[in-house]
Amino acid sequence: MLDTSDPFTLTAFADRVRQRFESRADVMAAIAGDQKLNPDYEPAKREGGFRDAAVLIAACNIDGVAHLLLTQRTDHLSSHSGQIAFPGGKIDEGETPIEAALREAQEEVGLEGAEVLGEFGTYYSGSGYAVIPVVAVLDEVPELVCSEEEVADAFWVPLSFLMDQKYHEIESLNFKGKDRHFYVMPYDDGTKPRRIWGLTAGIIRTVQERLYGEVF
Repeated sequence: MLDTSDPFTLTAFADRVRQRFESRADVMAAIAGDQKLNPDYEPAKREGGFRDAAVLIAACNIDGVAHLLLTQRTDHLSSHSGQIAFPGGKIDEGETPIEAALREAQEEVGLEGAEVLGEFGTYYSGSGYAVIPVVAVLDEVPELVCSEEEVADAFWVPLSFLMDQKYHEIESLNFKGKDRHFYVMPYDDGTKPRRIWGLTAGIIRTVQERLYGEVF
């Protein structure tokens, strides 16, 4: 039985994730992707295939409520430069998605000690990545050390904000002659406005639907 008194404490979040993986493993493992907002985009038809990657959705307790870790990528990276992202990157040969997500989080922000709860199904991005989101929790707020090469900033966002659909806006842009739609979640903690969009926002929306949406 889930504790519904406050679904956004770290304990309630972890319990909810474990319960979902146990009771609805089929839904948690289902594929997702940019095709949700762009029906004419079909991952199976992409020329050249997809690059395998993994990201770490890491939650910790800050002031009694769960927060998720996000980073801002540096401007000179070859893909998704300057964008808000979960720690993560490509899966090296011989690695599992969990191993890759944990390694990348350690390399990018010095994150260690995460307790992995499970893997979501693959998220296919219009930018050509097949991303496995790995969800984990931390016992305490870690001291983060950003890689100068990859990460311009790292910050925490309340789970309650990210899981509230009223903050999930939809925007579009014209790409190669077609309108492409994507989620945008503008966030401002009072110190700096953030624009969470694209791949990261799509993954957040998928997590929201599978943990807190009507499918359950």
